[in-house]
Amino acid sequence: MNPARTLQALPSSKATTFRRNLLAWYDAHRRDLPWRASRDPYRVWLSEIMLQQTRVAAVMEHYREFLRRFPAVGKLAAAREASVLAAWSGLGYYRRARMLRTAAKVIVREHGGTFPASQEGLRALPGVGRYTAAAIASIAFGEPVAAVDGNVERVLQRVSGQRLAGEELWQTANHLLAAKRPGDFNQAMMELGAVVCTPRAPACLTCPVVELCATRGELAATTKPAPQKKLALHYALNYRNRNNRGDDRDGDDRDGDDRDDDRGDGEVFLVQRPRNASLMPGMWELPELARTNGAAVPSFTLRHSITVTDYTVGVWRAAAPSNVPGKWIPVLRLGHVALTGLARKILRQAGILRKESRRVAPARV
Repeated sequence: MNPARTLQALPSSKATTFRRNLLAWYDAHRRDLPWRASRDPYRVWLSEIMLQQTRVAAVMEHYREFLRRFPAVGKLAAAREASVLAAWSGLGYYRRARMLRTAAKVIVREHGGTFPASQEGLRALPGVGRYTAAAIASIAFGEPVAAVDGNVERVLQRVSGQRLAGEELWQTANHLLAAKRPGDFNQAMMELGAVVCTPRAPACLTCPVVELCATRGELAATTKPAPQKKLALHYALNYRNRNNRGDDRDGDDRDGDDRDDDRGDGEVFLVQRPRNASLMPGMWELPELARTNGAAVPSFTLRHSITVTDYTVGVWRAAAPSNVPGKWIPVLRLGHVALTGLARKILRQAGILRKESRRVAPARV
């Protein structure tokens, strides 16, 4: 590591101007996001975990609904895993939800329900890495530590004109940090990368620090993006009226009440992924079909993407194969079942599960 190279990424004489311009832009133009109205560490922590590898637009409603169900860390710690997964359903990367619940238990059991107030203490929590700890510590507690995510990394590399990585990247971020407003500065850097200094076609003409930027645009790519794989999946959608069912079995318990649940008197046949599955263990989904039951075309199709794979999904209104174990789950209970994101998407497109009318949480971050 070369400290001189790190500091030369933006000379100290220009660092003050960079901070001033960036924070002024952030104060005037920052998006009105629900986790920016408070510095409650629980809400900051929740938003940071949800935003990992997930678009802001996808997080907004999930964030509000999650807070409605689990308004405090003690409520989350006491919740069943299935209930937490149900509230998380649709965000993907479900290990985050499991680790969130595990960390809540540690906070309640070992810290009396109070969050550690330092980056070092936060990093000791399950599922909290260097970036997340720095973000929470700076935003909720004002600790002067820089937080480097993908957006910040891109901004720093373009501003410096260097392929910074590892500790050089973190040192450069800390060199630029506005120590008196560390939380706002970190959020401003992320905001700049998200809405101006974007991965493709950055809006340099609207950038508040363009005059200090070495590249004023895209750095030359050093690697090619991974090609998207294309696969086909087929699922059986079996729905029936509950008046015709033979028993009252369902797939999951629930917390809270049914005020925001979907309404209907039917039920859907779902299967549960194995508890030891490498992906989405214990989640509920429609039965997958190896063949298409001889029908020429599916009842409907949709697209679904996971990381570098694009799926074409065919949905067949048909019974699952007789050897597939599963359960009939009432539509009224689907809002409390840990559905995979794809299952939720299919049920919405079929008109069985409407888009939730989520309530706004009483307080925002």
